[in-house]
Amino acid sequence: MRIDKFLKNSRLIKRRSVAKEACDSGRIYVNDRQAKAGTDVKEGDIILIRFGDKEIKVRVLELKESQRKEDAAGMYEAAD
Repeated sequence: MRIDKFLKNSRLIKRRSVAKEACDSGRIYVNDRQAKAGTDVKEGDIILIRFGDKEIKVRVLELKESQRKEDAAGMYEAAD
């Protein structure tokens, strides 16, 4: 699954266009490598999101094409 789609489906970022912009500006990393919007993610990958002074680091638990809002947090867990 593309990283921009995962970020949108998991509700880490609200809109796919915003996720794409974050990737294009170099604020998204997958397994310590800068990610483009089309970068594939798989279960077990570590995603780092940088917004200003804030960093969010999560591990991908599952990939789903569509997700209910209530269940979106089950797609990832906080990573060390």
